[in-house]
Amino acid sequence: MKFSDIIGHASAKKRLVAMADSGRLPHAILISAQTGSGEMMLARAFVQYLHCTGRRPGAEDSCGECPSCRLHQSLSHVDLHFVYPILKRGQGVTLCDDWMAQWREFLTDDPWMDFRKWPAMLGKPNGQPVIYVDEADSLRRKLSMSARASNLNVALVWLPEKMNTATANSLLKLIEEPEEGSLFVMVSNSPADIIPTIYSRCQRLELRRLSDDDLVEAIGPGINPADAMAAAHVAEGNYIAARDALGSAESSRNLDLFVRLMRLAYQRKVGELKKWSEEVADLGRDSICRFLDYCQRMVRENFILNLRVADLNYLTVDESMFSARFCPFINERNVEGLISEFNEAAIDIRGNAGAKIVLFDLAVKVIILIKG
Repeated sequence: MKFSDIIGHASAKKRLVAMADSGRLPHAILISAQTGSGEMMLARAFVQYLHCTGRRPGAEDSCGECPSCRLHQSLSHVDLHFVYPILKRGQGVTLCDDWMAQWREFLTDDPWMDFRKWPAMLGKPNGQPVIYVDEADSLRRKLSMSARASNLNVALVWLPEKMNTATANSLLKLIEEPEEGSLFVMVSNSPADIIPTIYSRCQRLELRRLSDDDLVEAIGPGINPADAMAAAHVAEGNYIAARDALGSAESSRNLDLFVRLMRLAYQRKVGELKKWSEEVADLGRDSICRFLDYCQRMVRENFILNLRVADLNYLTVDESMFSARFCPFINERNVEGLISEFNEAAIDIRGNAGAKIVLFDLAVKVIILIKG
């Protein structure tokens, strides 16, 4: 992974390059960002740059051609030690190395690191991966040995917030009393959940959110520009969310459910709305909440479209086709009420309220707000 392979983060790249070139590295570096920012890719590019033997003066990137770079590209550099959340296998000791085949496949298939997919890679889609204390003991042994293919042993820790307390305390000793020629690079999506004693001992680099233009570039060619920009705007810097908005069946389903809700509410078809509420309730709590968030966005976008402020509109082609005729029904009289009702319903669902009751109540209120 090279810096040039990564979208955005120009200032962060320069800071990491300057840190490496200075030769004055801290014992531990914490790179934090929201999910879908390319944070793990940036960490991998940094470690490859540190190990690269073919760096060219002023290039500010690894060469990508030397033996060290080729080992990094195959995820097999002997002086790079990955630490990541895993699931236990039986009653004995389970280490990250036991899951290395799945880890390499995960990194290769999705370098943006969608954590939602990781438990399934481990064989349990509903599992809760953790970094266990055995991993800290194993890492201590690895770092105690001299680097073999470079002058630096690097422990690259993905999601240190997933450590249990025993692991964090054990790892703290390694950071406080580091082995000579060793470096910790940690990548976090929730730095507030890292044990304070570890957090305070890291030199921190907080990544800014990717811009909408960055995300459109990352989405790549072959996507309708309007769809790409709409997905980027909704994602708020999260490439994974932008990708989901473009390609997922959930995105199409949410639009269909929203369109049906509004049409049935306008026609005052209470019986059909009851069936609609039961259908949505069957989706499950998380999917319902994402749908209700989507509804709030669609109300806002239609209100802006009704105001004829095209530069502020971010709708996909399919959404635009529906909204062209629907937007007049979202106006100053009902926009705040609709958003409030969708938001309140989401709060109730997250609080484990009965989904069918909440959603049917919501549908009736939409009738009043649309037709009132």
